[in-house]
This record gives sequence, structure tokens and C-alpha cells, in this order.
Amino acid sequence: MGVHGGRFTAEIEGDFVVFLIGMRFNKPWKVSKWWPVATAMPRMLRAIDEHPELGCLGYQQWIGRTTILVQYWRSFEDLDRFARDSDLPHLAPWRHFNKVVRDSGDVGIWHETFKVRAGEYEAVYGNMPAFGLAAAAGHAPVGHRKNSAAARIGASDADEPVVDPY
Repeated sequence: MGVHGGRFTAEIEGDFVVFLIGMRFNKPWKVSKWWPVATAMPRMLRAIDEHPELGCLGYQQWIGRTTILVQYWRSFEDLDRFARDSDLPHLAPWRHFNKVVRDSGDVGIWHETFKVRAGEYEAVYGNMPAFGLAAAAGHAPVGHRKNSAAARIGASDADEPVVDPY
């Protein structure tokens, strides 16, 4: 994944969903509580990698005391279907967590879901490999769309960047 010199943006047709999910090791010494939570995610990621028809466009993950996984989905319906389908690897670990860990305080979990309407997003990447939404959906030079953040997100018709990028 090479670095693309210059300024780039993300391009995606239509609406999409940004899903942030993670866990927190509240009591790291209680391995028996957090291990099942931590090992469930790789199975879920394998499933969405092997089955693009499920609707996940791409993701990136960071691991620390609090983990974060950023996923981009074609629609909320696709994400919800993945979460509820008993044949997919999410529902069983979720039920296990709620039965065994939920009220213990030993491990925390969190998620945030954002529905994004077509054209109501903004992204810029300077001297970066394809990353985030651009890696999941499409990567293009900034000038291909618009030069300013306000113009890219549809907040202004003016296309003057805050600083001259060149």
C-alpha cells in the first residue's frame, strides 16, 4: 500500500453507513472475561472479507486498551442483517457477552452508527496511502471533486481552501 503524494479525497456513490465498534480492557487480568470478546471480532472480519455481498465496503482496526474498528457499510439494512443473522458470526458472541460478561464491568464494549447521505461527507488525505473511506470506496485527487472542505461536504458553493494546498 504505497503513499500517494498530494491531496486526495474519498468518492462513493449514494448513501452509506459508518460503523465504529470496539472494546475496552477494564480488568486486563480477567482474561477469561475479555478473551471471548477479543477473539470474536477476527471471525466476524473474516466473514465480511469472504462475503462482500454482505455489504461491508471496508474497515480498519486499532488495538490498545480501548480498541476501535471503523467499518463502512453500503446500508444500515446490510449492517443490521449481519448483526441479526444467526448463521453469521456476530449473534452467538453477542448473546454470550450478554449472558456472561455484560454486568461484570470486566470488559467494556461500545459502538456508534452513522447514516451518511450521498454527498454529505468530506474527506481529505495528504501524502497518505489509500485510507479510511477512500480505501473502502474510492480514492481520487482532491481537484477531481472540489478543493475546499466546505465545498466537498456541500456546505458552500465557494471552493476556496483554508490555505493554498500547493
